[in-house]
Amino acid sequence: MIYVGVTGWGDHSSLYEMGVPARDKLAVYAGHFPTVEVDASFYAIQPKTTVEKWVADTPDSFQFVVKAYQGMTGHMRNEIPFDSKDEMFDAFMDSVSPYVKANKLAMILFQMPPWFNCTKENVNYLRYSREKFGDLPVTLEFRNQSWFTPQWYDKTLMFMEKEKWIHGICDEPQAGEGSVPTVLHPTSAEKTLIRFHGRNVHGWNKSGDPNWRKIRFLYRYNHQELLEWKQHIEALKRKTKNIYIVFNNNSGGDAVDNAKELISLLDIQYTDLAPKQLNLFD
Repeated sequence: MIYVGVTGWGDHSSLYEMGVPARDKLAVYAGHFPTVEVDASFYAIQPKTTVEKWVADTPDSFQFVVKAYQGMTGHMRNEIPFDSKDEMFDAFMDSVSPYVKANKLAMILFQMPPWFNCTKENVNYLRYSREKFGDLPVTLEFRNQSWFTPQWYDKTLMFMEKEKWIHGICDEPQAGEGSVPTVLHPTSAEKTLIRFHGRNVHGWNKSGDPNWRKIRFLYRYNHQELLEWKQHIEALKRKTKNIYIVFNNNSGGDAVDNAKELISLLDIQYTDLAPKQLNLFD
């Protein structure tokens, strides 16, 4: 199975009729795609009641890729708002339980920051984190190229396989230490995640710009680039059972169009999406 979607569901204006309230957007989104990446969980551990509503708003087969809380991945510069790391992980695990109960948790995305380099201390933290997640499927995405230098490339992949991390494969600009190459190597026979961040090499590292986050993901994949990825995905299908693909290049509203184009190129026809709402003239 290949699940294609985008990151978040609130900002993709091309999916919604004018006036669709925010509370109804996920239900509309689920009429277009079978999966979504939940970004809200990165900024705050979500109340279970919120997660239960998201679960209820989607078809039985819908799958959520839930981004791990920033305090867990080391993105938070300030002190974590918990008494301990254990308490923080336990709170996050409790918040994702509605996805698990409904069989809608594709995976938890553990995305590490650009300064999380390949050191013994960081390897030990990954071991601790993986143990805290128990039997849940968890994807590991690096943002520091040291993990895939010739010295550590094979050992990184072996470590991920041994510790049961799903590989988060990235398509992103090659812009120095804070970016990783596209490594087409699944570490799980069951699941693999692919995230398309765009290829805006000039905007990737402009963290000093007030509009940095928008500039960073401002990119539209062309037809040839998606055709190349079609070949990659066909090869990955022989090594991993389920492939989840999310487009994160939405600064210019390109993620939805690119996701739908890739679905067409892969000749996928989803039969269990949510019913699409009829507009005024249908």
